[in-house]
Amino acid sequence: MHNDSPVPGHIAIIMDGNGRWAKKRLLPRFVGHKKGVSALKRVITRCAELGVTSLTLFAFSTENWKRPKEEVNKLMGLFLEALQKEVKNLHENGVRLEVIGDRSAFSEAIQTHIDEAERLTADNERLKLNVAANYGGRADIVEAVKAWGKAHPGESLESLTPEALSSYLALSDQPEPDLLIRTGGEQRVSNFMIWQMAYTEYYFTDTLWPDFDEKQVDLAVASYQQRERRFGRTSEQVASC
Repeated sequence: MHNDSPVPGHIAIIMDGNGRWAKKRLLPRFVGHKKGVSALKRVITRCAELGVTSLTLFAFSTENWKRPKEEVNKLMGLFLEALQKEVKNLHENGVRLEVIGDRSAFSEAIQTHIDEAERLTADNERLKLNVAANYGGRADIVEAVKAWGKAHPGESLESLTPEALSSYLALSDQPEPDLLIRTGGEQRVSNFMIWQMAYTEYYFTDTLWPDFDEKQVDLAVASYQQRERRFGRTSEQVASC
């Protein structure tokens, strides 16, 4: 990692490979998910140390409900446990928690703890931790269009612009992701923030999520620091800025 190069302000992560990590060790898939929580703690701490301002984690997609019922139930239990046990520590370390996605599908207990966690950490500024749970990028866009329509009754769709719609998407109050990290060897975005990541730099690693640590964060950031971000401009234009 280059200390004199900019650190991505917003990092998004698809945390993939928990089940395969467990399978390689002849363990139940749920053990991999529990190990994944430990990796999550390491990554949050390292991102805060580096000066990352926003960290968005793809915890549970709208498609993940298709998994075996037993696994989904255990994931929900793990989510609730994390909300009950980890939020105090996040708060003490200046982390603001926000959950994006349709939380209405979650149990009343989970919804209550999400609300309480968001209220408790609302004024923290060291790191904005966004957890995408029951989230899908396409659904995010559809809901944004609906919200725009409600806010502009009777207005023609001809007046709808990308800039106008962006303000109704999840995390519209934060910069769009600079860097996407996907662990586990897969190389796709899986319906994760597909609008917001139009100009995001992608970093794919074979490392399974439970093994992802501070060193792996630094490698991803170092890769980002070697990229030239042109946003449609030429290299000469970027150099002259």
